Amino acid sequence: MPTDPTEVIVGIHDLTFATTSLCLTHEELARHTGAPVAKYHHGIGQTAMSIPAQDEDIVTMAADAAALLIERHGSDRIRTILFATETGIDQSKAAGVYVHSLLGLPPHIRVVELKQACYGATAALQLACALVRSDPTQQVLVLASDIARYDLDSPGEATQGAAAAAMLITAAPELVELHAPSGLFTRDVMDFWRPNYRATALVDAKLSLDTYLDAVDGAWHDYQAHGGLPFEKLRTVCYHQPFTRMAHKAHRRLERTAGIVAPLHTTDEAVAPTTTYNQVIGNSYTASMYLALLALLDSDTELGGDAIGFFSYGSGSVAEFFTGTVSPNYRTHLRTDSHRTRIARREPISYDTYRNLRARALPTDGTPHEVIRQTLGRYRLAGIRHHQRQYQRAPRIPAVVPALQALRPTEDPPS
Repeated sequence: MPTDPTEVIVGIHDLTFATTSLCLTHEELARHTGAPVAKYHHGIGQTAMSIPAQDEDIVTMAADAAALLIERHGSDRIRTILFATETGIDQSKAAGVYVHSLLGLPPHIRVVELKQACYGATAALQLACALVRSDPTQQVLVLASDIARYDLDSPGEATQGAAAAAMLITAAPELVELHAPSGLFTRDVMDFWRPNYRATALVDAKLSLDTYLDAVDGAWHDYQAHGGLPFEKLRTVCYHQPFTRMAHKAHRRLERTAGIVAPLHTTDEAVAPTTTYNQVIGNSYTASMYLALLALLDSDTELGGDAIGFFSYGSGSVAEFFTGTVSPNYRTHLRTDSHRTRIARREPISYDTYRNLRARALPTDGTPHEVIRQTLGRYRLAGIRHHQRQYQRAPRIPAVVPALQALRPTEDPPS
């Protein structure tokens, strides 16, 4: 075993995701807004977005995703759980502690929550790699779970979504070996933020787009200054995708910054395989870039031995560019059919049903409250009692359709 931590090969040993049980298509959204559906399908590259059922949140999605990793690999070597989110459910208690309990994990594990907008999961990933390098016998479970939510009838409404990614970080990884150096870039800017008293985010869309692209330049220049790979060595790049057309814009910007002249169609072909999951799930904030990686790995593109880049961006803003090499036998460790099933099984809902669902906020005065069963997932939020969220394992029998009937627009939303 290497005694020098820099000699330890670390990376993503396993990776999967979970999303919600409901979805709103952009075709349905266009019927409400009156906008041409092409504005969504081609303008921002989105066709649907995951909508959480009443008994789904960042904890239930993260537990659903993490359960698959625990079933395959066990939990004996996991010593740390890092939970990244900007959709926190408690100002003190880490959401990962609920996941730890739902999965029945042993007590000798540290659990911490991290936040820096959509960059949080990458910070967790780098911390996990450092922990594994210091002790290669240990494994770290990284969870990235978010619900993107904007005001009704706002421009941001079309870029919502929800998902959780779960990654097992180990020595000698079977999926993607991660490399040093990283290129880093931080700048204080108010392009996107959510004060504690708001349930929805605020965004300056034009500023956020410009800041994102400036961060591509800044992180890439820092990556090169620290001896990073030249652009030509990268098969493609996985970007943070608040909407999937952003990945295309970012890749063209990176090509120009790196001095590459490429036809538009080759740029789009390089990025397209990374967008298929986010195109139908929507924005999952800090999980987004890792869903892009999963979409790439699950695609028909053969990647064994190829170097790929990662650009992680979190508004506010912090960005990082780093690279990894896909393992030669990565395909034997994928869950492609399971991932596609999780997307296909979602229940499409009408715009009116979506609005009724948004109107059903959980009580904040301590009143006992039970939540009806809707989820198709393994875990659910059962209610709130004495200001404490109550989670439980969901019955196996799907009950989403009867539960949804209670949300149809025949009834008025609660005041």
